[in-house]
Amino acid sequence: MHEIVQDYYGRQLRSSSDLKTNACCDINQVPAWLKPLLARIDPEVLSRYYGCGLVCPTALEGCRVLDLGCGSGRDVYALAQLVGPSGEVVGVDMTDEQLAVAQKHHGHHVQAFGFDNVRFVHGYIERLDELALEFGSFDVIVSNCVVNLSPDKDAVLRGVQGLLKPGGEFYFSDVYADRRVPELVRNDPVLYGECLGGALYWNDFIRLAHRQGFADPRLVEDRPLAVTDPTLLDKLGNLRFFSATYRLFKLDALETACEDYGQAVVYRGDVSQQPHRFVLDKHHHIDTGRVFAVCGNTWRMLHDTRFAPHFDFIGDFERHYGLFEGCGSSMPFDAHAAVEGASAQGACC
Repeated sequence: MHEIVQDYYGRQLRSSSDLKTNACCDINQVPAWLKPLLARIDPEVLSRYYGCGLVCPTALEGCRVLDLGCGSGRDVYALAQLVGPSGEVVGVDMTDEQLAVAQKHHGHHVQAFGFDNVRFVHGYIERLDELALEFGSFDVIVSNCVVNLSPDKDAVLRGVQGLLKPGGEFYFSDVYADRRVPELVRNDPVLYGECLGGALYWNDFIRLAHRQGFADPRLVEDRPLAVTDPTLLDKLGNLRFFSATYRLFKLDALETACEDYGQAVVYRGDVSQQPHRFVLDKHHHIDTGRVFAVCGNTWRMLHDTRFAPHFDFIGDFERHYGLFEGCGSSMPFDAHAAVEGASAQGACC
């Protein structure tokens, strides 16, 4: 599969307009705070972008970030501006042609930003232990529509777990299916290259995350994907696909369910990109200054991570009140969102 992916992204695709589906094409509304950062990125880098989401979380100043499958470097150069001169961003990719574009414009971005905090490494995301990256040294690891392309997803998450600092997070967008993908779809070179053939059934992803030590995956946002090519649609049958962004925290004390300990947090409103409301995930939009009840896992995700300085914390773990209200187990994605409306928001960045 590595050869299929290298050929598809290195030679067959020349720009995002060559894609046959919108799976590897981010059509989400770009937040206002991110637009000036993207405007400083070289046009050739932008044109070779094949991501399915936005992987620029907030509160990154001074952080060390790793981008898995960085491609031509769009996300690396955006993240470089967020971490600032005291941080660092490392991009890893296995496709020579994509890395060549990223490195070609390195000097342009150093001049545009006024500092140099980026480097690129050739390698495979299933073999992170072979890349001379220091164990437990990254605050945040990101990837954008890449894990689905890996033939060994366990190895990817195992490597991520090893490279993250305690309290670090894996923040990534990818493609998921509403059921297990049949062999006919998995082995189709175009569907694989378009990020559909290698997509995990969403519940298998949850099991994978648990298996590799990420006890409580948090869904940040999702959207249904449109496949309009008649030939591809015929091969897919009733399969439905979703682009989704998850965050996985490296926190040993997390539980596999949301348990109630009577805790709450108050957001101080001092994350520059989120002055009025802090978005942890799809179900936790925390208004500034408001006492917000949380489960034990959410409390730890805020208290034991880089987010701690931005919150006041109420309660502890001395008393348990059972399962936190609203903890469910059904498919988490919005299956009936209007794809037509989403598509009208804009083309790829």
